[in-house]
Amino acid sequence: MKATFGGGCFWCTEVIFQNTKGVNTVLPGYMGGKTDNPTYKEVCNGDTDHVEVVQLDFDEHEVSFEELLKVFFKTHDPTTLNRQGNDIGTQYRSVVFYHNEAQREATEKFIQHLEDEQVFADPIVTTVEPAVTFWEAEDYHHDYFNQNPGNPFCAAVIAPKLQKFLKEYQG
Repeated sequence: MKATFGGGCFWCTEVIFQNTKGVNTVLPGYMGGKTDNPTYKEVCNGDTDHVEVVQLDFDEHEVSFEELLKVFFKTHDPTTLNRQGNDIGTQYRSVVFYHNEAQREATEKFIQHLEDEQVFADPIVTTVEPAVTFWEAEDYHHDYFNQNPGNPFCAAVIAPKLQKFLKEYQG
C-alpha cells in the first residue's frame, strides 16, 4: 500500500518513516506541480509548484494508515503555511496526497479530530489532495540523513528530531 506525505524537507521526513515499523520503502520526491521531471533546483526555486514529499510503501498488516498519520502530524508542524522551521516556500507545505477514498476520509477525520481536541494552538493548514504523478528525487537525496550524518543541517535539525521520534515511538 502507498502513502504520500509532504511535511517540509524530505530529508527530515524520510528518516522518520525509515524508522517506522511496517514501512517497507521510503522514496523522496516531488508531487503536485505543473512540470514533468522537475529537478531539485527547479522545485527549490518555487518555479514548479511541486511539494517535497516522501512516498511510502507500507504493510497495512503491520502499520495502519492512521498510525502513519499520527507519525506525520507528530513529527512536523501542520500549522505553518508553506514553512517548516527555517525552510520557507510552497515546496515545504504540509499536505497528505491520498491514493484512495479511504485515505482521504481517514485523513480528513484525523485532522478534524486534532482540531476538535485543540491539539495545536493554531489552526491546521495541511491540505488533503489526490495523489498525482510522483517524481522521484535525484539519487543524492535518497537515504540522505544516513549517508550524510555529519552535514550541519543533519546534525542540528534532523538528528534531534529523529532521537525524539525514536524515544517516543520505539522506546
